[in-house]
Amino acid sequence: MTHHDEEFAALRATIRERGTVRMVLLPLTLGVWAGAAVATMAAIQLPIAALLPLLVLAAGFESIYALHINVERIGRYLQVFHERDGGWEHVTMAFGQRFPGSAPDPLFSRIFVIAVSVNYLPVAHGGEVTEMVVLAVLHLLFIARIRAARGVAARQRELDLERFEALYQASETQAAGTATAGLPATD
Repeated sequence: MTHHDEEFAALRATIRERGTVRMVLLPLTLGVWAGAAVATMAAIQLPIAALLPLLVLAAGFESIYALHINVERIGRYLQVFHERDGGWEHVTMAFGQRFPGSAPDPLFSRIFVIAVSVNYLPVAHGGEVTEMVVLAVLHLLFIARIRAARGVAARQRELDLERFEALYQASETQAAGTATAGLPATD
């Protein structure tokens, strides 16, 4: 097995493992969030207690987002540097372009928006106006972050493909320049 083959196998395994972690992280995040929400509301009984469960949701979302972004980036690397003549990454990208909206939400953004909304309910039912406004703003900021991340993720494949193509072309140009550097000049 060549270094090229070993790298390809290791990166495909990384994609598989991170994809699995992402799927496990969602129910884990929601479980910890629910536990934190119940515990803080029962123990503290103040609207400000909604911040801890909100932080749990934010940490879970950011972890899932990072895993997704990195998996996609590895996929584009494989597409450009390992599958020049086609392969799995080319097919998945073509499928996504031809049938947009046919895949599930890789960031689980709708689920997170619903959880953030549910997280705000105790605040809306028992807080002072100032607390409700401040916490509403924080919850809305997180929802805006989810939407922004979803937009970045939607554009990432094409942008990363362009970037890796540019890197590949630069490395090919550099390799060609290095190969001709030792040749005598012709007149």
